[in-house]
Amino acid sequence: MRAVRIAWRRLPKRRRRLISLDITPVVPAGRQLIQSYGGGRFRIAGVGFEGSVLVRSEETHPWPVRTPDAITTESLAQLDATEGGILVIGCGPRFTAPLADLRAGLKDRGFVLEWMDTGAACRTFNVLLGEERRAVAALIAVD
Repeated sequence: MRAVRIAWRRLPKRRRRLISLDITPVVPAGRQLIQSYGGGRFRIAGVGFEGSVLVRSEETHPWPVRTPDAITTESLAQLDATEGGILVIGCGPRFTAPLADLRAGLKDRGFVLEWMDTGAACRTFNVLLGEERRAVAALIAVD
């Protein structure tokens, strides 16, 4: 096998220019993009929220849950079965396993459970939002 040399022609300095690439996903106006988290609060679509939150694609509400053990089908009762889709749960600063019957209870209501730490849940929800997927996030606030 013979090596082939390729001659690359460089552009003159006057024709070189810096190219800026914006890789931020395009999210329609009014969507609840999670901009920051930490210190026991969230910044979502330009609005600050203290404590844990339940984030839908077009609205965010306080959520009274503070620990992963308190995440039950009852604590998620305000989710309407017609919303369905993916439920991203942020269980706090570190991953802990969900309660055994939670996944089955949510599946009966039309949700697929994605359980992860809060930071990963925020990033995942933003990606799903950018992809126009049906998703809801239930996020425990972290310090």
